[in-house]
Amino acid sequence: MSIKRQAGITLVELILYIVIVSIGIAGILSVMNITSQHSADPMVRKQALAVAESLLEEIALKDFSDPDGSEAGETRPTFDDVDDYDGYNSNGIKDINEVAIGALADYQVNVTVAGAALGGIAAGEALLVTVIVSGPGNESITLNGYRTNYAP
Repeated sequence: MSIKRQAGITLVELILYIVIVSIGIAGILSVMNITSQHSADPMVRKQALAVAESLLEEIALKDFSDPDGSEAGETRPTFDDVDDYDGYNSNGIKDINEVAIGALADYQVNVTVAGAALGGIAAGEALLVTVIVSGPGNESITLNGYRTNYAP
């Protein structure tokens, strides 16, 4: 009497294999879908950060107090001290001459400047500058910097 060995797989085993592999592929594809939907988020964040850093540096390079003593009729191109930027808002990013940058039209900028004590420096001798840049998809960057009254 000879014993016959089974070779191959049964129909039930094949169906189970197909179901298990299908579930695994569906899981992997759903993760890839979510990842690809949010792949532009880092770019929006980097652009917002670059805009905030640029504006904060622009503000920090201005005089601490008003050199001409006049605040009348100033716009960003004529801002001559740090306090001039307090309350500056812009829908869409603009360069220092207030010319709109088309590719950054979906961003908003808000600036506040307030007196703040910094370590041993009195509040009247230091200003806290806060720059908030909001981009598409509710991406928001907030940068803070201090400008002190120092003699050059």
